[in-house]
Amino acid sequence: MSSEMPSLPLIIDSATLADHLGDPKLLIVDVPLKPESYGDGHVPGAIYLDHRRLLAGSGDVPNDVPSETALSALFSELGLTPDTHVVAYDDEGGGWAGRLLWTLELIGHRRYSYLNGGIHAWRADGQPVETDAKPPVPSQYEAAYLNPEAQIRREELLARLDDPTLAVWDARSREEYEGTKGDNRKRGHIPGAVNFDWLDVMDRQRELRLRDYAELISELEARGLTPDKEIATHCQSHHRSGLTWLAAKALGFEKVRAYPGSWKEWGNHDDTPVET
Repeated sequence: MSSEMPSLPLIIDSATLADHLGDPKLLIVDVPLKPESYGDGHVPGAIYLDHRRLLAGSGDVPNDVPSETALSALFSELGLTPDTHVVAYDDEGGGWAGRLLWTLELIGHRRYSYLNGGIHAWRADGQPVETDAKPPVPSQYEAAYLNPEAQIRREELLARLDDPTLAVWDARSREEYEGTKGDNRKRGHIPGAVNFDWLDVMDRQRELRLRDYAELISELEARGLTPDKEIATHCQSHHRSGLTWLAAKALGFEKVRAYPGSWKEWGNHDDTPVET
C-alpha cells in the first residue's frame, strides 16, 4: 500500500474498499444496528462502534449530539487523526453509518466515505469477512463543532418555517408523518415538511445499496426537495435521517443539514407547531 491515501469518493463500492484494505490511513468503522452483526462477520480490519455513542444519551433530547468532550473521547478511542480517511458501514442500509459520517462533518472532519449497501452488499459481492474483533489504536483527537452548519437547531427551524429557500425532509414513515402513529406528546409533522421514507432511499433488491440516483432525484424533486434549496432532514432521533442526509449529499445537494433533535424534540416541545 502506498503511504499516500488516494482520494476516495463519498460513496464507495466493495471492490474499491477491498483494494484499500490494510491502508494505514484508512479507518473502517462498523456501526451496526444489531451488535451481533459485527461478530457474525465484518470487513477485515473494521473496528466496532456502538451506535449509542453517537447520541448524547441523556437529558430532554437523548438523541441530540454528544458534547465536544464526549466526541473527543470517542474519536480518540477509535484512533481518529486529522489524516485518517473513515469508511463507515452498517447492517441496515446506512442509517447509523450516515449518523457517524454526519457527526464527522459536524466536527469538520471531511475525509469520509460510505460503503454502499454496508455489510450485506460486502458479503453478497463475495468479499472476505473476519469474525475476530480488531482493537482500535487510540489517538489524541480534539473534537469541536467546527462546522455547526451541518446541523439545524429547533430555534432556527421555528424562525424559518415560512422560508421558501428551506425544505424539510421528514424521513419517517407515512404513519408517523400523518400523525396516526408515534409516542410523542404531539403527533404529525413540522409545518411544510415533505415526507420521503428513508426505506425508499435504499434498493431492497440490491442488498440495501442506494437506489438509482436519477430515480431518486426525480422522486425528490416531485416533492419539492430540489438541489437549489437548503435541505433540513430529520426523523424521530436523527438515525433514519443519517441515511437521508447522506443520500442528499451523494445526489449533489450542496446545502444539506440535519436536525439532531428530530421529532423526539419537536413532538415533545411546548412551542412547536404541528401539522397532520
